[in-house]
Amino acid sequence: MLSRALRTSAAAPLRRVYAAPVAARRSVTTDAASSHVDRDAVPAEDDKPFDVRLSDESFETYELDPPSYDLTTSKKELKQMYYDMIATRRMEMAADRLYKEKKIRGFCHLSTGQEAVATGMEHAVTKADKIITAYRCHGYAYMRGGTVKSIIGELLGRREGIAYGKGGSMHMFAPGFYGGNGIVGAQVPVGAGLGFAEKYLGTKNISIALYGDGASNQGQVFEAFNMAKLWNLPVIFGCENNKYGMGTSAARSSALTDYYKRGQYIPGLKINGMDVLAVKAAVQYGKEWCAAGNGPLVYEFVTYRYGGHSMSDPGTTYRTREEIQRMRSTNDPIAGLKQRLLDWGVTSEDELKSIDKKARADVDAEVAEAEKMAPPEATPKILYEDIYVRGSEPQFMRGRVPEENFYYAESN
Repeated sequence: MLSRALRTSAAAPLRRVYAAPVAARRSVTTDAASSHVDRDAVPAEDDKPFDVRLSDESFETYELDPPSYDLTTSKKELKQMYYDMIATRRMEMAADRLYKEKKIRGFCHLSTGQEAVATGMEHAVTKADKIITAYRCHGYAYMRGGTVKSIIGELLGRREGIAYGKGGSMHMFAPGFYGGNGIVGAQVPVGAGLGFAEKYLGTKNISIALYGDGASNQGQVFEAFNMAKLWNLPVIFGCENNKYGMGTSAARSSALTDYYKRGQYIPGLKINGMDVLAVKAAVQYGKEWCAAGNGPLVYEFVTYRYGGHSMSDPGTTYRTREEIQRMRSTNDPIAGLKQRLLDWGVTSEDELKSIDKKARADVDAEVAEAEKMAPPEATPKILYEDIYVRGSEPQFMRGRVPEENFYYAESN
């Protein structure tokens, strides 16, 4: 008993020293309306560029100088960003409805609330750059050039879907977009490989490998970091931190929740992922950094999903409805951009309503077309196609018994 008391009294001051509070530091905001520009500095012409001043709380850095807080944009681009985010959200809302009507089956992960990341990213890169992500991929497929009709058609399992009705929610592809990957974290080393290809070919293009905070503890993520740094690959590793990996908060799953510091020997940047302009500035900066041969970067986009992890998750058992409502009402990326467009005199309330109306009408029309698409025919020809690149198929695919072998030449 005495020895136990001595041990307790000796350890007590150590615990108090360890738990001493540290100095408070400024953290990245998730305020979607924190950028600034003088109304008089906004030109009358839609195409004429002007500078926007980002919030001082847009970024946090790790072993890296921050991007410029002055971003060049135009009225035309800002209105296009607004359209893109409205269309993405409308498409996700359509997917939500169709799932609840049991027209979409299986896995379905929506990105409602996270639209600023995909939109800002696409406005910072070119179609020659490569993007790969996890299963919350509909917005990226759309921004990379997929049509709403082809994306919703894929969710419905239709023949004219973006992956011919065979991939579903988690496996969508478009030029320069490599999925939609269902295995947690597996897309990260593939993204490093895409960067390796760009370096090998001597291009100035980059690869962006995206993953969630839930995948950030996967071993293959750190293996990809190591290879990318060893070979100085032009890759941005981007963690979309929406605060919850499946049903577990980041603080409960990660010993270090500063995901932008996870690269250790790779510089990092934490970004306000609810501000489409901050995302654009960060990715634009990262592209220049990587294309100049400086090696990889680790990004953390601080964002938030309004819905559950997937359609099977109500999303309210591990967080409060009040928290969700607070983020919707104060940090929404679409509402934030809308407020800035009005404050800066970029557009009028009536024009914004017309953009909003057009985006909704465009999406609704394509969703209606997707619902009318035919499903794939239940034939061996369709079942076995696209296992290999078309034109490179072997003589036959083996079945369970010889009678089930499928011969490609006979199907043409």
